[in-house]
Amino acid sequence: MRGGMPNMQKLMKQAQKMQKEMEETRKEINATEFVGKSANDYVTATFTGDNQLKAIEIKPEIIDPEDPDMLQDLVVDAVNHALGQINEETKAKMGKYSQGMM
Repeated sequence: MRGGMPNMQKLMKQAQKMQKEMEETRKEINATEFVGKSANDYVTATFTGDNQLKAIEIKPEIIDPEDPDMLQDLVVDAVNHALGQINEETKAKMGKYSQGMM
């Protein structure tokens, strides 16, 4: 029974270290800007890693009052592109902490 305590303490220190690393990685991701673009870069959407929209830019030549659906589709494409980048980056950087935990 006595041999178990040092191992438990070591395990707790490793868990605390991993938690600190995870927090630092999450802060790094949150501080990163991700730019999603629609076809032909007509619309760009800029997000932070914590999914906060910072800006949407629309090229004036794509604005057609007769076809608002096209502009809406381009905005959706740009937003989804940026959010996809955030998800990929999060998986790439945070996934290493969940490997082997399940």
